[in-house]
Amino acid sequence: MDGRNWETFLLPYEQTVEELKVKFKTMRSELKKREEYAPIEFVTGRVKRITSILEKAERLDVPLDNLEEGIEDIAGIRIMCQFVEDIRRVAEYIRARKDLTVLYEKDYITNYKESGYRSFHMIIRYPVQTALEQKIVLAEIQIRTLAMNFWATIEHSLNYKYRGGLPGDMRLRLQKSAQAASVLDSEMSSIREEILDAQKLFEDDANIVSTSLKTIHRLYAYHLVAEAIAYQQKFSELFLVRDFEGMKEMLTEIKAIMASKHEEDPEDEG
Repeated sequence: MDGRNWETFLLPYEQTVEELKVKFKTMRSELKKREEYAPIEFVTGRVKRITSILEKAERLDVPLDNLEEGIEDIAGIRIMCQFVEDIRRVAEYIRARKDLTVLYEKDYITNYKESGYRSFHMIIRYPVQTALEQKIVLAEIQIRTLAMNFWATIEHSLNYKYRGGLPGDMRLRLQKSAQAASVLDSEMSSIREEILDAQKLFEDDANIVSTSLKTIHRLYAYHLVAEAIAYQQKFSELFLVRDFEGMKEMLTEIKAIMASKHEEDPEDEG
């Protein structure tokens, strides 16, 4: 049995996962600000459990002294997308990065597994700076749609329960559900523009509500207490009927009042 200090061995992988999660979440935020839409829905990560590492090493006949090169997914990142088309776009962004190196890719979307498994995998080398040294770590990035991820999570749990020996009827039902997930992805892609328009409308309306409340509150800084109370009441009436256009007009009025007050007394807001 391997006698290494597993806690120390896994430290660089834990750091790698945390750093990559931050980088891809930052990528999502930047793309959303630049383009109003980010192909990344959310990002998760994990370090493989010791049991899983040992079982995979045994299955692949990897010597325990070669785990760092022989097991490529000890550090794993999962990037979820809304649409299948987004997966290719995210992969392009990852290939272009200078802080990691893509070693190879496995396209289980075009060439999905017999089980029905669909996902896009990228094996990377990532330089992580530990407290003592820089270490080159292998990691796997999986890019999936939400439907693909739901299916894969269920399939993984069942495979663990049956130790990879799924009953025949269970395999058939999983294959059918994988096909259903693929049909769902195709349907969502076919109405992609309508979905994105609806999401943008929801976000715009949410921003109007937030901006309205913040702007009304600023009236107190101008000592316009009566006006603040009146506009709070008006906001409540507009929100009750979801009159977002009315909120926009109200915002214009409030800003005009504050601009006029600021001209009268430039030091009044401080």
